[in-house]
Amino acid sequence: MAHISVADLYKHIRSKLKLKWVAGEAGGHKLLTSGTVTKPSLALVGHLNFIHPNRVQVLGCAEMDYLAGLDAQALQQAIRNLSSTDLAMLVVANGEQVPALMHEAAEERQTPLFTSPIISPQLMELLSHYLAEATAETTSLHGVFMEVQGFGVLITGSAAIGKSELALELISRGHRLVADDIVDFYRVSPERIEGRCPELLQDFLEVRGLGILNIRALYGDNAVKPTKPLDMMIQLELANALKPEDLDRLSAKRQTQHVLDVEISKVIIPIAAGRNIAVLVEAAVRNHMLLLRGVNATKQLTQRQKKIMQRESKP
Repeated sequence: MAHISVADLYKHIRSKLKLKWVAGEAGGHKLLTSGTVTKPSLALVGHLNFIHPNRVQVLGCAEMDYLAGLDAQALQQAIRNLSSTDLAMLVVANGEQVPALMHEAAEERQTPLFTSPIISPQLMELLSHYLAEATAETTSLHGVFMEVQGFGVLITGSAAIGKSELALELISRGHRLVADDIVDFYRVSPERIEGRCPELLQDFLEVRGLGILNIRALYGDNAVKPTKPLDMMIQLELANALKPEDLDRLSAKRQTQHVLDVEISKVIIPIAAGRNIAVLVEAAVRNHMLLLRGVNATKQLTQRQKKIMQRESKP
């Protein structure tokens, strides 16, 4: 399971979320394994089933107003309830003042305690977004990841088959490069896979004979994109290496491949002399768009054929 430590999360988002680490720094090693961010309102009054270990808990105005209205003994009990479970981190939102007892409890239990001036609903939304990305299932695949016609397309194939040359031609036709060679994919939701370029390889494309090219410098900022959801895969195969049964001329049967347990549409394009592969990729993506809208050319042809055959069979 993917995870991130509280200390690493703080480094990445402290400026964006205006976080201030006020107590419990010894707990920075604690791991976050879920993108769930909760407000433990009922836990303050003893309903401990609303506190989950290894989670982020946010205290907003309602929770802090409740604590402010308690006497010393009740406040101590409420904070004891809150800290009795092994929280990963606690964030006090809206710029609220942290009670001294909460500060002491965080230090004692080594629970990272933060404050932020951002209002709690917005803070929870932002935290959930960052945590969902940081704790998403991940895998790395070889290929060239492109944005073609607005769709995320992973181009795969054996070494030296021409993936990078194809990517270069697509870039020259106005499409965008996400990653070359290695692509990191993250499952950010049950049906959504997001591809990202490793930091080391951002903006670069390796083309045999030309070496390493900086696509951003050559074609401008609009020629590259840092991330993109994976919509389809295109596999390049040498035409003479394919068996007749590998090719479905009518494409009646939809091909797919699973990436992180998500089914992704797949198209196999045979490579042969004289074929304009960039045009074929664009056509494949446009056809994928039509299929998503329920327009299937193969079915249309089959239905037309049936109608003509029925018409001609009538006396």
